[in-house]
Amino acid sequence: MKPLKHIESNTVALPTVDIDTDQIIPARFLTTTTREGLGDNLFHDWRYTNDGKENPNFLLNQNHNKDCQILIAGNNFGCGSSREHAPWALMDYGFKAVISTKIADIFKSNSLKNGLLPIIVDEETLNELVRQSGEKITINVEKSEMTISNNKKISYEIDEFSKYCLVEGIDQLGYLQRHTIEIKKFEKMRTWTP
Repeated sequence: MKPLKHIESNTVALPTVDIDTDQIIPARFLTTTTREGLGDNLFHDWRYTNDGKENPNFLLNQNHNKDCQILIAGNNFGCGSSREHAPWALMDYGFKAVISTKIADIFKSNSLKNGLLPIIVDEETLNELVRQSGEKITINVEKSEMTISNNKKISYEIDEFSKYCLVEGIDQLGYLQRHTIEIKKFEKMRTWTP
């Protein structure tokens, strides 16, 4: 994972409620164990027509939205079955953060463990972000703060361990590996065996 300290990007709003993980990445694309290429199938059934061509009406297929790194999503984003492929697909496409009024717990956990920042905001803020879709916002991960139009600053909550891992660009295994010396010392000192 790459360190995630600062995001500055235009946003794209997909305010549909209850977007589940099968809509994010349909189950038929879960045959891979790597992230590469999953972004091509992100929101597949909305992005492509039955003959495999891009649906010009879907917002991710519109040129002004193609490089956005921040997705503004409707309430209850990422609900449904647990699959790491959902945050993998979003990240492989280019997203670094998802903002919603509610993000499903398992999706949120999978996102944080894989380097995607899930941000929960109140309904008023979400409505403002949807109205301002396409505008640039800045997210300071270290301060747990984003700056939207008119330099309005909005704080969001994230647990300290997840924030540390995002900022350092490590996952839980990477965190443990950073403490190998302390772990070995503990193993030598303990008087009991498992």
